[in-house]
Amino acid sequence: MKISTGEKVFQVFLIVFVIILSITMIYPFMHVLSISFSTPAEALRPGIHFFPKEVSFFAWKRVLTTETVWQTMGNTVFRTVVGTALTLVFLSLGAYPLSRKYLPHRGFYTMFIVVTMFFGGGLIPTYLLIKGLGLINSVWVYVIPGLLSTFNLLLLRNFFMGIPEELEDSAKIDGANDMRILFTIIIPLSKPVLATLALWTAVGHWNAWFDSMLYMQDQSKIVLQLFLRRLVISSEGDPMLPVPTNEQAPEMVKAAIIMFTALPILMVYPFLQRFFVKGIMVGSLKG
Repeated sequence: MKISTGEKVFQVFLIVFVIILSITMIYPFMHVLSISFSTPAEALRPGIHFFPKEVSFFAWKRVLTTETVWQTMGNTVFRTVVGTALTLVFLSLGAYPLSRKYLPHRGFYTMFIVVTMFFGGGLIPTYLLIKGLGLINSVWVYVIPGLLSTFNLLLLRNFFMGIPEELEDSAKIDGANDMRILFTIIIPLSKPVLATLALWTAVGHWNAWFDSMLYMQDQSKIVLQLFLRRLVISSEGDPMLPVPTNEQAPEMVKAAIIMFTALPILMVYPFLQRFFVKGIMVGSLKG
C-alpha cells in the first residue's frame, strides 16, 4: 500500500511533535536528578543540567539517613497499598449488585449515587464529619473517606453489565451464590478494568498530601508528599531534615527528596502498565 504525500507529511509532523513533547517531559526530570547529584557550585551553575560536572552524593546521603524520610515513606506506602486493595474490594462489592437487573429499585440507587458526583458538603462539613468519626490523627483517614469513587463505581458497574448473564445463570444452576459468582467469575473476567482502577487509585494515593495536612496532627503520621511540600516551599529547608549552612545545600536536598519521592511510583508504573495491557488482551480474547 502506497502512502500519499499528505500522510507522509502528517507522520513527520507527528514524530517531531512526539519528540518535542518527550523532551519537555524528560528535561525537568533530568535537571532535578542532576542537581541532586551536584556540588553546591555545580548546582548554582546556570544553564542546562543533564549531567552533573561535579558529582556529590551529600544530598542523597542526607535524605537516605534521615529517619523522618523513611517514616513518611512508610505512611505513604501504607495508604497506597491498603487504600488501593480495599478500594478494589469495595468497588466490586458495590458495582456488582448495581449491575444486576433483578436488584429492586436499581435505578433509584444508581441515581442516588450519581448525585454525589455533582454535590458535596464542602471542606468544613467534611472536616466535622471526619472529626465525628474519630479519624482525626488516625492513619485510616487516608483510606476510609476516599474508599469509594462514584466515577470508578459507575465505570466498574458498566463493565459488569457487559458480562454475559448466561455465565451467572449457569453458575447458579450449579449452586453458586452471589459472592461466589462475583469472586470466581465476574472479577476474573474484569482484569482490564480492575487493573485500570488500581493504577488510578494507587497514583492518586501516592500523590495525595492535602488530607494529611488537614487531619494529621501527629507529625510521625504525615505522608512523604506533605513532607516534600514543606521542604520545597521552605526557603531554608525543613528543620526535620538538617542541612549545612551553605545556601545551595537546601536546593540539593530538595532535588534529592523530589527524586526519592518520584522514583518508587515511576518504577512500579511500568509493571502495572504491562499488566494492564495484558489484561486488555486477555479480555479481548474472552470478550
